[in-house]
Amino acid sequence: METIVFDVGETLTRDDRYWASWADWLEIPRHTLSALVGAVVAQGKDNAEALHLARPGIDIAAEYRARDAAGRGEYLDESDLYDDVRPALSQLRKLGVRVIIAGNQTRRAGELLRDLDLPADLITTSEQLGVAKPQPEFFHRVLEVAQATPGATLYVGDHPANDVFPAKAAGLRCAQLRRGPWGHLWADHPDVVAAADWRIDSLTDLIGVIRG
Repeated sequence: METIVFDVGETLTRDDRYWASWADWLEIPRHTLSALVGAVVAQGKDNAEALHLARPGIDIAAEYRARDAAGRGEYLDESDLYDDVRPALSQLRKLGVRVIIAGNQTRRAGELLRDLDLPADLITTSEQLGVAKPQPEFFHRVLEVAQATPGATLYVGDHPANDVFPAKAAGLRCAQLRRGPWGHLWADHPDVVAAADWRIDSLTDLIGVIRG
C-alpha cells in the first residue's frame, strides 16, 4: 500500500460531541437522540435519519446555517480524536505511506481538522470535493487529489455502506474498523467479511498490514 485514506467520523473522531450538540440544539435529551441513532443504524439507514425522527420535516442544511449564525456550529478539538489516531498516522508516515483524510464532512470540518495539525499529507471533505460517499465519484475524486492509484490505496472506515462496499467497488483495497455503532453492529455481517480486505480493531493494526 502506497496510500491510506481515512474516513473521519467514528474512524478518527468520536461523534459524541456532534450528536450531543444536535440534541441540545433540538432541545431533546441527549439519550433520546443517541437511542434514535442506534435505531436507524440497526435498520441500516443513514444516521442522519435520526434527526428526521427527532424532528419530522427538519431541513438539516437550514438548521446547520442557523446553528452557525447562533455561534453553535461545528467544533473539534484534541479531545474528539481517538487515542490511536496520532500514533498510528505518525507511524504510517514513517513507514513511507502517504496519509490522506477524506470523509463526508463539511468544508468547516475540514478546516477544523487541519487546525489540529494531524500527521497527514492531505485533508479534504465531501463538500470540498463536491460529491459524497457512497457515490463512486467521491472515491475517484479522492484518488485524483491524492494522486494515488486504486490498487495501491487502502480506504479505512467503520461504515459498510459508505466506506467498505463503495471503496471496494471503486477498485481500492478496504479495511473495516470495528468502532462506533456501524463498525460494531455490522462488523461480522457476511457481506462485510467478504468485501473487506482487512478487519481491524484499532488504527495501530494498520502498522502490521503495511509491514506484512
